[in-house]
Amino acid sequence: MPLWQIDIYPAENQTDRDGQRISEEIHELGLADEVPVTFARGYLVQGDLNAQAANTLAQTLLSDPITEHTVVALASQDDLHEPPGDESTLVYVLPKPGVMDPVAMSTQAAARDAGLAVESVRTLRKYWLPELADEQLQAICRRALSNDAIEQVVVGPLEMDQLDVGQGYSFECVTVPIRELDDAALEDLSRTGQLYLTLVEMQTIAAHFRDLGRDPTDIELESIAQTWSEHCSHKTLAGRIAYRGPSADGTPEADVRQYDNMLKETIFAATQQIRKTLGDEDWCVSVFKDNAGVVKFDDQYHACFKVETHNHPSALEPYGGANTGIGGVIRDPLGTGMGAKPVCNTDVFCFAPPDTDPQSLPPGVLHPRRVMKGVVSGVRDYGNRMGIPTVNGAVYFDKRYLGNPLVYCGNAGIIPVGMEDKEVKANDYIVALGGRTGRDGIHGATFSSAELTSESESLSGGAVQIGNAITEKMVADVLLQARDQGLYNAVTDCGAGGFSSAVGEMGEELGAEVWLDKAPLKYDGLSYTEIWISEAQERMVLSVPADKWDRLRELAESEGVEATIIGKFVPTGRLHLQYQGQTVGDVSMEFLHDGRPPVIRDAVYHPAAETDLDIPAQHRGPDADAATLEKILGSLNVASKHWVIRQYDHEVQGGSVVKPLVGPQCDGPGDAAVVRPRIESRRGLVLSCGMNPYYGDFDTYHMAASAIDEAVRNAVAVGADPKQLAILDNFCWGYTDRAETLGSLVRAAIACQDMALALGTPFISGKDSLNNEFSYHDDAGDKQTIAIPPSLLISAMGQVADVSRCVTMDLKTAGNAVYLIGDTFNELGGSHFAVVHGLSGGHVPRVNVAQAVNTFAAVHAAINAGLVRACHDLSEGGLAAAAAEMAFAGTLGLKLDIAAVVEQVASPTHALFSESNTRFLIEVPADATAAFEQQFASASVPCRRLGSVTSNESLAIHVGEDQTLCVGTQRLKAAWQKPLDW
Repeated sequence: MPLWQIDIYPAENQTDRDGQRISEEIHELGLADEVPVTFARGYLVQGDLNAQAANTLAQTLLSDPITEHTVVALASQDDLHEPPGDESTLVYVLPKPGVMDPVAMSTQAAARDAGLAVESVRTLRKYWLPELADEQLQAICRRALSNDAIEQVVVGPLEMDQLDVGQGYSFECVTVPIRELDDAALEDLSRTGQLYLTLVEMQTIAAHFRDLGRDPTDIELESIAQTWSEHCSHKTLAGRIAYRGPSADGTPEADVRQYDNMLKETIFAATQQIRKTLGDEDWCVSVFKDNAGVVKFDDQYHACFKVETHNHPSALEPYGGANTGIGGVIRDPLGTGMGAKPVCNTDVFCFAPPDTDPQSLPPGVLHPRRVMKGVVSGVRDYGNRMGIPTVNGAVYFDKRYLGNPLVYCGNAGIIPVGMEDKEVKANDYIVALGGRTGRDGIHGATFSSAELTSESESLSGGAVQIGNAITEKMVADVLLQARDQGLYNAVTDCGAGGFSSAVGEMGEELGAEVWLDKAPLKYDGLSYTEIWISEAQERMVLSVPADKWDRLRELAESEGVEATIIGKFVPTGRLHLQYQGQTVGDVSMEFLHDGRPPVIRDAVYHPAAETDLDIPAQHRGPDADAATLEKILGSLNVASKHWVIRQYDHEVQGGSVVKPLVGPQCDGPGDAAVVRPRIESRRGLVLSCGMNPYYGDFDTYHMAASAIDEAVRNAVAVGADPKQLAILDNFCWGYTDRAETLGSLVRAAIACQDMALALGTPFISGKDSLNNEFSYHDDAGDKQTIAIPPSLLISAMGQVADVSRCVTMDLKTAGNAVYLIGDTFNELGGSHFAVVHGLSGGHVPRVNVAQAVNTFAAVHAAINAGLVRACHDLSEGGLAAAAAEMAFAGTLGLKLDIAAVVEQVASPTHALFSESNTRFLIEVPADATAAFEQQFASASVPCRRLGSVTSNESLAIHVGEDQTLCVGTQRLKAAWQKPLDW
């Protein structure tokens, strides 16, 4: 059967933008100064096609005849390999066999719909480069043109006459001789088999099968490893921990605690206590028991929210890792209760600085700039293509994220009241709905529980999944229709661990029988074990009554979605796996879910001793303060993220009220997002986040408390009711087998419990990602490890009764008054002032929770009463940065006098740049100042009038003794926008 190659180039009058982009990236990565590149995208098409049919396919389906021209020939012909310009070296980049290729799949389907006899398709990219030294060419191919985790590179002509997508599989049931292995052999099996279980866990498995008098099959061992993985079972946070740490007042090792289940006894316990206190007013619906947390929204719908991490896959393949990260978290609300409609997305990223010297990169590490671009585009493409707005997020930079970026993805949805529960019933069919199964994502759950190394790219490339947003959109449409027609009893997403986790969890209380050979495959050659643990994307698992199956199948077929019966839920208490009629696995649900030995660990925490921050003379005074402000605004963590934000569609579905960028020019940094999930209603959801990795270098208790305070005040700043705020925790930490590292995590969890109880903000869901470290050997052969800083993301979901009352942070009218709400303290520890000047020491910001409760309530009441025109929380960069952002976002100016604030603290520097918590800068109409001040006086909340809004686009801050910081806001805005203005 002929194999055609179709190359698509820009037309003669068009610019080769992809070639220019790659040339720029080669330069940015330090691989060469100027390397001209000619680019072509292409397809390998195998089928019963003649030349005319191949050209028809190329010109009608695959290219735009106005802006592109095509070259079509048999893949073996030489004219495909002639250089289109002066460049002489040809490089092909193709997906590795077995890697998901969504464009190829869509092309194949479209060709068949057009009546063309296409059997298989594979995409490719072609690059023409000038003649280069072999070492330089290989570096460019590896670092700029391809990703070895999922792609293959061919230099020179592509010698291929057929596409081999898969090969036949010869069934053989594999048994793993585990019963007689000693400890060293058990540890080796865990590592080489990518099970990533501890020795005690391997010993427990061996003992279990010794009691059964047989060895496990490979699929039984894999099922246990998936279920017991850190990713799926959260065995560290849910384990037994003996903790020793400082007391609230800092007394060393005065806090001694013994946890049987640390997560349940801190974060879960706080939520339970809050719900008990609320009594009949409890607005939580379903917490910590489903794929997403659920709270009341209105009389007809509940709201749900989930945030996941996809760190390790994104380190290997940034685009695919982030792509499937957002795709996976969208499936969490879809798999919550009987299925929620996804409403909006959030994302938070942590990268090493994009200007990192390429020569300093350890082996196996992608350049941070490439990681960042890949991650952003992965989230962008998936969310945009599914028609779900991405409305809120943040980006953080720290050199310790080198080799281990953090990718948090979140999704909020709504579900009809009464649909929040589900129940698997005996003899229901197990139905796979959506994408087919391939080798993508093999060992994804166990891999994400392991430390990354310089070999991870080659050893664990299969753990990276590749997504297809269009397939997931179709699945979502079918699922919600099936929900409303009552065609299933339960649903969950097919996430980490694939069918293993989805079916194993759904059948935990009952039992399941699975017919693995019935699962639809992307290609031949998958073993029964690969079918079971593959994390191929866009799949849901449903529990379907036999009498509803035909209607579900017909509905799926009508939407072009595949639905297949792969087994049955049976009341046996066992997981019974079959392939071609033979038993390949038979494990009791009790051992699978309750047989894991408890993790028992010691945790010790000693926060760094606090010292005063010595401010050098060159950083004091109005001129120095102005320079510092400009430097803070131009630092990566504070600078505008417009390059990221503008790639996302935050308007789709028509419900966005407060967008990520606000102000008359839509370029100011909004505090939180507000969306109307139901267009016919004025009730809104508020999404915000808080995260302060720098504070963790001082004390993870105050880091966690500050993150919660920030998430809450961001939500309150736009109008959210603090009495109905739900929060989520996402712990990303280093190697927690070290007592000190685990201690820092426990200390943060204690803060979460304390803050949640004090503020009345229940945790409704969460996720942890541990072992976020990267190890490699340096030139001397010594092992080096880069551990991420303790990184706790707090996400908040609030509500507003009427979105017309919401406010944004941009200044509105000259002459209005400006107030500072909250107290300022000498808290420059971990501040951006300290970071940009390379200073150490200082006092980390703390939260006065009693004052915080009153402050949030008073700010909300003022906004609700229409007394606020603009509100901005004080966070990164303190008062000075917040004032500058409000001014340039509103294209106005500010004239402030903070002499009274200076009197409270050690110096003008502290007054300007301290990052004390629970503070707001608020613009108040000139005729409403009396009512505004009375509002805060009655609540006993610090409220100080600082000055007024001006029309001259300058920021003037008087700090006392005839000293005034004065700088143009357009200059500050330019500094703020420059770093990531890519």
